[in-house]
Amino acid sequence: MVAIRRRNVVLAAGLAMAIAAAGTIIMVREHEAEGESLHEFAKEHRALVNAHARPVAIMMEKLENGGEAISGPAQESYENRAYPAPHVAAVQVASVYQNFLSVSKRPGGKKTNWQVVGPTTPVVSGPATYTGRPTVVSGRVTALAVAPGCHSRDCKLFVGEAGGGVWEADNALTQANWQPASNGIPSLAIGSLAFDPNDQKGRTLYAGTGEPNGSSDSEAGVGLYKSTDFGKNWTLVPGSYAVSVDRSIASIAIDPTNPNHLLIGTAVARHGSSSVNGGRFTPPNAPKVGLYESTDGGQSFALAYSKPSDPVDPASVNGSDFFRGGVTNVQFDKATGDLYFSISDYGLFRRQAATVTQIFASLAAGSVGASSVARTEFAFAPLANGNLRIYLGDALGTTGPSALFRTDDARAAGVVWTKLAAADSYCGGQCSYDMPVASPAGKPDTVWVGGQMQYNEIFTPNPPSNGRAVMRSIDGGLTFTDMTNDTQSPPLGMHPDQHAIAFVPDNPDIAFLGSDGGVVRTSGSFADASSQCDTRGLTASQLPKCKGWLAAIPTTITLLNDGLNTLQFQSVAVSALDPTNDLLAGTQDNGTWAYDGKGAGSWFESVGGDGGQAVIDAVDSTIRMHSYFSAQHDVNFNGNDPLGWDWVSDPLLASGEASSFYVPLLGDPVTGGTVFNGLQHVWRTTDSGGPRAYLDQHCNEFFGDFTVQCGDWVPLGPSLTSSAFGSKSGQYVVALARANDPKTLWAATRRGRVFVSSNANGAPASVAFDRIDTSAQPTRFVSGISVDSTNPNHAIVSYSGYDAYSTAAGTATGHVFDVVYNPATHAATWTSLDANLGDLPVTGIAYDATAGDVYASFDWGVVVLKKGSASWQPAAGSLPPVAVYGLTIDVKARVLYAATHGRGIYRLNLG
Repeated sequence: MVAIRRRNVVLAAGLAMAIAAAGTIIMVREHEAEGESLHEFAKEHRALVNAHARPVAIMMEKLENGGEAISGPAQESYENRAYPAPHVAAVQVASVYQNFLSVSKRPGGKKTNWQVVGPTTPVVSGPATYTGRPTVVSGRVTALAVAPGCHSRDCKLFVGEAGGGVWEADNALTQANWQPASNGIPSLAIGSLAFDPNDQKGRTLYAGTGEPNGSSDSEAGVGLYKSTDFGKNWTLVPGSYAVSVDRSIASIAIDPTNPNHLLIGTAVARHGSSSVNGGRFTPPNAPKVGLYESTDGGQSFALAYSKPSDPVDPASVNGSDFFRGGVTNVQFDKATGDLYFSISDYGLFRRQAATVTQIFASLAAGSVGASSVARTEFAFAPLANGNLRIYLGDALGTTGPSALFRTDDARAAGVVWTKLAAADSYCGGQCSYDMPVASPAGKPDTVWVGGQMQYNEIFTPNPPSNGRAVMRSIDGGLTFTDMTNDTQSPPLGMHPDQHAIAFVPDNPDIAFLGSDGGVVRTSGSFADASSQCDTRGLTASQLPKCKGWLAAIPTTITLLNDGLNTLQFQSVAVSALDPTNDLLAGTQDNGTWAYDGKGAGSWFESVGGDGGQAVIDAVDSTIRMHSYFSAQHDVNFNGNDPLGWDWVSDPLLASGEASSFYVPLLGDPVTGGTVFNGLQHVWRTTDSGGPRAYLDQHCNEFFGDFTVQCGDWVPLGPSLTSSAFGSKSGQYVVALARANDPKTLWAATRRGRVFVSSNANGAPASVAFDRIDTSAQPTRFVSGISVDSTNPNHAIVSYSGYDAYSTAAGTATGHVFDVVYNPATHAATWTSLDANLGDLPVTGIAYDATAGDVYASFDWGVVVLKKGSASWQPAAGSLPPVAVYGLTIDVKARVLYAATHGRGIYRLNLG
């Protein structure tokens, strides 16, 4: 999969594919493959393509099965903030947030506002889906809540997003009209939602912040919030902060007989609450994960249950603390008042009066407390005879198969569990990330389970199922049918990674499902599609399984993502020829998106997978390039054509050089065809990766034969991470910026080295770099370089990380600097622009040379330092409190773009 990191974790992306009779089914997944180099991945890619005569594409659908969870972009970003400390503490983040608020409350400048560019209707083209049917997606959904009294004309649905906050739709059974519903919640990372069953009007709703799903970008939260007006406004439940900050709230339970009796289950989260950047280090003094209880309406909470010792290791650098001990689900038994709760790595527990009994031991029972990725989930299904049935899913994540169990008398002194073999491995190899279990009220024989797409079943020429990302049983779990695709031709398919399931109260056959790709709704009617199995060329043993899985599939799956603007963007590239209507932008998990028209709905996913940086050629805008993760890029000589992407990364992968998860990819602003790439060297191509005819023939992701080297990148000058450059170990290049002359290139490494080259257009071996930073500048991640469009030797340089940690380590501090390079002396002058900024890690920087203003982005928005001012102030209004991962400025067009990680793309007209 990814980059080589200092923890010596080597991950590789795996290529997988499926061919349907109706056409190409395309999807590629990532998986952990320790010991496999990136160059070996490139060879595998060629081999798999050559082994099949039909078209195939690398779409890189992310799986969280330990690979990205252990060493992904969010973890890298977290370490960049924390360095030189190993963690980010809640008190540090709280201080930073207050600093940001103090700046954001200052009077602004012009009365201009940010404009939503979108995508509000994120359309995925057919070639970028695994069924071949276009779809519409949104960001990762972590929680669903259907309002009491939901019916066909008024069905309120609330959605919790990993980085986009809470959203609400009044008409989820007709046409979902989404509105943000997070007013008063300072974090947009939501882990759980629950209505108060004591409120007959359904006005009272709770939201638990922090995402409990097992991934490195599952952000920690800032407490439990309550709304008493259908989600229009929220207030902190006071006692929750102290027990859940730096953690996530995975589940909320309200006593159905007493609204003041609340319980929350907290789970391990990946970092302190700095918006949506993740990480694997737990801050010191974080509250113990466990079950917390309040009897005074949330004014105070006390630890009701946890394992004897805190199972989380704050010093873990290898993921051994990843999920252990988190309380994943909490439920009240209405009939008895007893409490049931599940704990990752341990199993299911029952509390009767004051006595807690473990009634199910996890599959990790042979080594309880030793598995970092075990998870248990359950659902109530009360029986007509008065007994309590429970369906329970349990898994060892990447280390073993998942299984579904059932008991028909959970209140018994000795609970008996039956393993439901028909659902074995239902959530694949990443159950710690996605494994919902749900049973609709009043239908105890019906159970739905979800998780990861069964890629081994659909990525073959003879698929025995539709992927089984979601399955349904109506006979108590004895048999299951595949809910993944509907009966349309080609079918509409569900996203490969599922997290949440909810039902319509008066029609429990209608299900809402939340995933990495947003929200869908099933029609409530089912059809026998088993005849499809007869044409799939299945073996005698596979055919009956296929017919069983396809015996009852949804007649229609309806997308509910139109208007749900919650994609998590990394960056945005702007066409120099049409900077307001031609954009290309990468998202985490959901591909690279093209905007080629006017209006927030004019977007479509041109290529799938993890989307990092993008380039639109400065001279010929029909040529563009995008990155997946690590040094893996495609070029397209035909604009945004989904079938036009050619692989160009063989030389980069073969180099074995270390790189960041999302590498810096920079198109030359003057010379067409020239693109720069940052690994340990700066690499360059002068013809967009190679001759078009050659790449189209041999390296096209769909039609290439891959019998040759794809890509012609060459390294420039020396490695910028070389010890010959002295202090501040480089690790790899993290920032690149070109001036508007033909030759000047700025570059920076992960630990603060900054370089300028005055002959970046020269012969590769002759390119020279001057290192211009000194010990007076931070030894921290350089998060951005913005070069003056009127002076190639002048730039604004920004740093991530915290001054507090730099001071403690005896190193230099600062976040934003004005830098002037002198080519004659090969040195530079550095002037701090921090002013009133406070200890805010900067995520992006943009310099408006026309006005002399500097824009900086953070985990909560964008601020500006006006020319001649000594104080930072809000850049403009109408931007939600969301992390902004990248700023892109077009000085000539007078426009600034902000790539947010959970609320899409915004634009600010600079005037």
